[in-house]
Formats: sequence, structure tokens, C-alpha cells
Amino acid sequence: MKKLIVLAFIGFLAQLIDGSLGMGYGVSSTSLLLTFGIAPAVASASVHLSEVVTTAVSGASHIKFGNVDKNMVYRLIIPGSVGAFVGACFLSNLPAELAKPYIAIFLFGLGVYVLFRFLFIFKPSKENETVNPLTAKQSIPLGLFAGFCDATGGGGWGPIATPVLLSKKGMTARKAVGTVDTSEFAIAFFGSLGFILSLGWEAVNWLWVAALIIGGVVAAPIAAWLVRMLPAQLMGVLVGGFIILINLRTLLAAWIPIEAHIYIYTGIVIIWLSGILFTINKMSTARKDDHIEQQQQNVS
Repeated sequence: MKKLIVLAFIGFLAQLIDGSLGMGYGVSSTSLLLTFGIAPAVASASVHLSEVVTTAVSGASHIKFGNVDKNMVYRLIIPGSVGAFVGACFLSNLPAELAKPYIAIFLFGLGVYVLFRFLFIFKPSKENETVNPLTAKQSIPLGLFAGFCDATGGGGWGPIATPVLLSKKGMTARKAVGTVDTSEFAIAFFGSLGFILSLGWEAVNWLWVAALIIGGVVAAPIAAWLVRMLPAQLMGVLVGGFIILINLRTLLAAWIPIEAHIYIYTGIVIIWLSGILFTINKMSTARKDDHIEQQQQNVS
């Protein structure tokens, strides 16, 4: 019972992050499931099955709040679904103990990328610009690659697709997040289909899936509202460091002598806390500059 409550909280927290940032549900949930000793394929299957429901609720909430570019959703879902199905079949045929540390490397790398991106290259978008849509040459390889990474790593659709959408002129953060979350329903569905065909229904613990769903469904509408209110940059730095720390445990256990663990953990935590303080200071300075600029415009 305690484990189910923990899983429900994981689902709530992961969906709150994902619905606010456009990334984090799969990576966070899979990382935590791996710490319970669950095989990578089963962990990813459980997460994707829960995401079928949570992404449907999240997508509906984002559509209600006007956070979705429907044209971009249509361009992403077909190649993303193909990539997710292939990735699920690939992971299901890898030995669990062989795959676990390498999946942790992938997730750790995504955490580093998310942390770096929100620390140094995050830029708020302007709402009043015309959005340049994804072309077929952009959407097909993006969908295939992001879908494949999502299924094999238990997460990756958001961390890969969201930054690409944010790079499009005129695409605001809330529209990028809402579009990625809404399109993820198809990726979760076809990824789950691949896992079920490869692993069988009996390989999945449906109580775990139900617990993740309950937490995620509660968080989905809250996150769709929060994406309009909270600073995405700070949340990105928080979730990036969180993902790094979770997957660090698997990597250290596989390859690093135990006496060195405390020093590595300490170093990572110091870097993470420094990043949080740096982000808060950066946001504060930006607000002051905006206030000064507005005052100068009012005077002139």
C-alpha cells in the first residue's frame, strides 16, 4: 500500500512537471521506477501505459486553456508514433540487467541537457509573432527520433521535441508545452502497444500503472493552468537536477567504487544548488531590467 501511495505521488509530481515544462513525466517516473529495481522495459511500459490516460487529460486541459498549436500536433503524431512503437519493441528484447545502466546513462544525459538548457539558453518567447510551422523534413525525423528515445528511455519526447518547437519563431513557451503534451498521447499509445505485443499483458503490474494514472490525472489540469503562471526557467533547472540525481544512483552502483559515491553526490548537489541560485538571480535581474525599461518608456 505504501508503494502505491509513493507511485501515485510520483505520478502527480511527474505530471505537474511535464504539464508545466513540456517534459519530465517519462524521465522522472522511469528513473524512480528503476530505483525500485524494476526492469527497464517493464518500467517504461508502466509509464507509457499510464501516460495514455494522463496525456489525454493533459491534452484536453491544454486545449481548453488555448495552449495548443493543432497544426504542429498533426505533423508530429505519425512519425512520433512509429518511432515509439519501434523503440518499445527494441527495448523489450534487451536483457534487463544489461539495459538498465545504459538507459540510466541516457536519462542522466537528458537531465544534463535539461539543466544546461534552462540555465543558459532559455529565452522567453513573444506571443505576438507569427509562428513558422514545422516542415515535413523537420517533423518526420524529429518525430521518429523523439518517439524512439521516449520508448527506449522511458522519456525523451518532451526534452527533444519541446526545445525544437521553442526554436520556431513566434512559438511561445506555453504553446510549445501544450503542443508537445497533446501530441504525446499518440506516442504513449503506440509505445504501449509495442510493449504489450513484445512483453505480454502479464509483464505489467497494473496496480502500479493505476497509481501513476491517479496521480497524473489529478496533476494534469493543475499543470495546464500553472504553465500560464509559473516561471518555466526555474522549474526546468529543478527538474534537470532532479533527473540527474535519481539516475546517478544507478550509474554509481554499476561502475564507481562505493567509497567515492558521497563525494560525487556532494559535488552534483553543490552544482545543482548553485544553478538554482544563479537562475533566481538571473530572473530577478531580468525583472528589474524590464521594470526600468518600462519606466523609461512611460517617461518618454
